[in-house]
Amino acid sequence: MVVARPLQRTLFRTSLLRSHFHVNHCLLSARKSLRTFKLADIGEGITECEIIRWAVKEKSAVQSFDPLCEVQSDKASVEITSPYDGIVKQFLVGEGEVAKVGQGLCLIEVEEDGTAYVESTETAGQSPVQTPVQVTHEVNEDTRTEAPPSAHVPQRKHPLDPTNVPTGSTSTDHVLATPAVRHFARQRGVDLAAIAPGSGRDGRVEKKDVEAYISSVSVPEEETTPRQGEDAVVDLGRTRYGMWKAMVQSLEIPRFGYSTSLDLTRFHDLLPTLNAHIPAHYLPSPSTPSSSSSRVSHMVNPSALHPAPQPPSVPEGGRFTKMTYLPFLLKTLAISMMEWPLFRASITPVPAQDTNKPTLTIRPTADLTLALSTPTGLYTPTISSAQSLSLHALASRVTHLAHLGRQVPCGLTVKEMTKRGGTISVSNVGAIGKGEGASPVLVPGGGVAIVAMGRAKWVWDVSDEFYRPNDGIVGKRRLKIDVSWSADHRVIEGAELAAFVETWRGWVENPERLIAEAI
Repeated sequence: MVVARPLQRTLFRTSLLRSHFHVNHCLLSARKSLRTFKLADIGEGITECEIIRWAVKEKSAVQSFDPLCEVQSDKASVEITSPYDGIVKQFLVGEGEVAKVGQGLCLIEVEEDGTAYVESTETAGQSPVQTPVQVTHEVNEDTRTEAPPSAHVPQRKHPLDPTNVPTGSTSTDHVLATPAVRHFARQRGVDLAAIAPGSGRDGRVEKKDVEAYISSVSVPEEETTPRQGEDAVVDLGRTRYGMWKAMVQSLEIPRFGYSTSLDLTRFHDLLPTLNAHIPAHYLPSPSTPSSSSSRVSHMVNPSALHPAPQPPSVPEGGRFTKMTYLPFLLKTLAISMMEWPLFRASITPVPAQDTNKPTLTIRPTADLTLALSTPTGLYTPTISSAQSLSLHALASRVTHLAHLGRQVPCGLTVKEMTKRGGTISVSNVGAIGKGEGASPVLVPGGGVAIVAMGRAKWVWDVSDEFYRPNDGIVGKRRLKIDVSWSADHRVIEGAELAAFVETWRGWVENPERLIAEAI
């Protein structure tokens, strides 16, 4: 205002200059620009995060400190707020995708204080000359009245706004922070004034702000590569550190353990028949069904009268040629869960300040969580509504999850790693080594029980069922698998767990019951 008005009065007082100069009024208004909002370092050595959901939509308006998106790292979700006032133009990372620290998440169109230009249109042959003039409103040459000054209240800037430069004049006593955050910062020698304003509402400094500040302070290392024969200190990876925290939290849960063995002999006898009749859409692409019925279908078209229903699409990573015992054990476990609502329950999450009695949420479906060991760490994908899936569909789902887990980086996304999780976790420890049992650990949010399955092995059974010396029967060779349980004793009684396992046994040791279940 102070610069623009005297200059314009000088330029437009004479008709000579008025004929050669004009003001480009569109440049006198606020200019719009696109800002790339990048994923900041949220602390704890995290190098990447997964976008769980976007709290806004493209082309929608957003203000500073409004929820922008929710990201997940180390199995904990963090809400990220917008650093700008503007319009979200485009998402650069979709839901379920992983973003690296420093990578752009979205484009936000913001309004900036414009720089006006007085454009010269003098004689032909001379290029226009643009002279920047700082203005605050549109100038009219016929208007001589000065605009009344208004009190300028500076808007508090978001801590992630690049134009937010700390002045260093903030006092710790005037920094908004809870006593717990102040104690946390004091223990680690962090001055809250160096962090303020924080990412919370009204500039409140949160614990994550302190952690992010600590992680941003680089500590010079004299030597990164240890010499031969010396100890090496390594940092825990993102997934392994998440396991660290989960195991520490598991100490809060009183557990009840239970172990037994299940007889797989009768299902083992059925397995060759099931493997010989795997539907074609579950087989790898080059394979073709070899049963006699498929050879007949080449001679007679089953869809001659009316098109047959198309089979569901199966990803290439979910195709298989041989079924194992695990899908059968998962199927029978899911059916047993439908008979026991207690094992379809999860503890209802409540705010920390809620003093009411805890409650349980009973789900209408059997949701199972698999403990999956991968090259990048332990992951826990979920199979939802397992009771409604066939044995072939379960085998395909397990194969696909294992395929995603073997990828580096891990191919599992929020679609498989649902925040809701399952009510029973399954660990197939028998797939590695010759272990027969384990002592599984139940973590918060991991459901009400976990079962570890050992390696199936042939044993000589001399129990009363197979040992009748008077009849000349002195035992029988049977295929047994050991299962070890841990249940949340706050929710499940020991007798209830034992009775539930016996329900499961009734399905496992009598697989023919599945025929009636499917009809």
